[in-house]
Amino acid sequence: MASRTNPGRASQEPPPPPLLPPPPHQPAHQPAPPTSERCRLLLRQWRRELRLNGREQSLLGGALAVLDRQLERLERRHLRVAVFGRVGVGKSSLLNALLGAPVFATDVAHGCTRRQQAASWGVAVAGLELVELVDTPGIDEIAAPGRARLAARVARGVDLVLMVLDGDLTGIDQQAIVTLLLSGQPLLLVLNRSDCWSGEQCRALEASIQGRLRAVLPAAAGALPLLAVAAAPRRARLRPDGKVRSDPEPPQVEPLRRQLMALLEDQGELLLALNSLGAAESLQRQLHQGRLGRGRQAAQGLIGRYAALKATGLAANPLLLLDLAGGLACDAALVAQLCQLYGLPMDGKAARELLSQLSHQNALIGGAQIGIQLVLGALRQLLLLAAPLTGGLSLAPAAPVALAQAALAVHTTRRTGRLAARELLRRGERGGQPGALRRRLMASDPLVRQWLAGRAAGDGNGRTQAPLQALLP
Repeated sequence: MASRTNPGRASQEPPPPPLLPPPPHQPAHQPAPPTSERCRLLLRQWRRELRLNGREQSLLGGALAVLDRQLERLERRHLRVAVFGRVGVGKSSLLNALLGAPVFATDVAHGCTRRQQAASWGVAVAGLELVELVDTPGIDEIAAPGRARLAARVARGVDLVLMVLDGDLTGIDQQAIVTLLLSGQPLLLVLNRSDCWSGEQCRALEASIQGRLRAVLPAAAGALPLLAVAAAPRRARLRPDGKVRSDPEPPQVEPLRRQLMALLEDQGELLLALNSLGAAESLQRQLHQGRLGRGRQAAQGLIGRYAALKATGLAANPLLLLDLAGGLACDAALVAQLCQLYGLPMDGKAARELLSQLSHQNALIGGAQIGIQLVLGALRQLLLLAAPLTGGLSLAPAAPVALAQAALAVHTTRRTGRLAARELLRRGERGGQPGALRRRLMASDPLVRQWLAGRAAGDGNGRTQAPLQALLP
């Protein structure tokens, strides 16, 4: 009863023991590292353990150099922001307005930027050592196939893209945005020359742009806010001689500057990590695809040998249960050999998952084939058992039955090998370990899911089906 305690006695009681740190065998709970740090540690280990033969190093030298530069920028916390868009939308003027100096050339004739140019943005951003602004050529000056290559090249070399518009979306704008989003590139939309429209007109433009994006990429449209700026506004002035001239006014980019600064301080390291993860996933995909392509003929020979082995075993063995067990063992060994051939690690869990997926994909046909195998096996066994009663005459039909079993075994083995190769290719297309990390982060981190919404929409769109068929054995 605290209210009745004698103060004198209470003062004589020993003080409570001090709070001690937990013993060494019971470490204090530490929060999980942030997403950017998890990506950095995993990618560092993945790159250290990546093994390429001489041919792969030669073929993937460019992609490997891009990855190493990106990983170096991740370690140094050197982030790059690029402007992208059609010629004449004011990309260079926007960068000059952010820099506060005419660093990039501009001209009323438009089209001054012929190649990528970069300049350091002299701002202090928490968590980053350097922020670089990158100017790019106008995308409508390049033929359609080249636009996709330019978008891919820009996406590989920068961590955030400002897609600059000067009006409603054109077909070229839309194609570029979709290409960048499907590649997993973090993207912000900027509507330049907002001084040319009223507030109501700007809101109508934003609604139209979002509507057009939603029509082609529903998952990403809502995650792309539109920022209105005026990088190089001008005001009309009536001269004394009656002629109208326009005078330059101060840029109106402060809302973009503030939002960009806040974004980089809060999520700059994450953007660096996501771009590094994308570069690693792209290299892993190219590596797997190349190995599958080069291993196609070897896989065909491997599948043929296992088919012959399985057919011989079924034709020679009179016991039905041994036929089924031997066939399953043969298929499992074939999958393991294909994994080894393609250089894809396959532990017990992954092997079980692969075999489970193969069984699901081939359930109907596989069930029919097993049923046929059971009927043929039972028929052959009956013919063998009846041989003493028929004076050996029942052995004559047993040979065609055995041949039918062998043909069925060849067919099922070839199908299993082809399905296994297809699944291995799909695993490679998903980016291996970097791709698995990206998917886990998207499932657990809302920020990652927001930035990679376009990539998520493109994961299941069947873009890899054409090369997949050509690489199958």
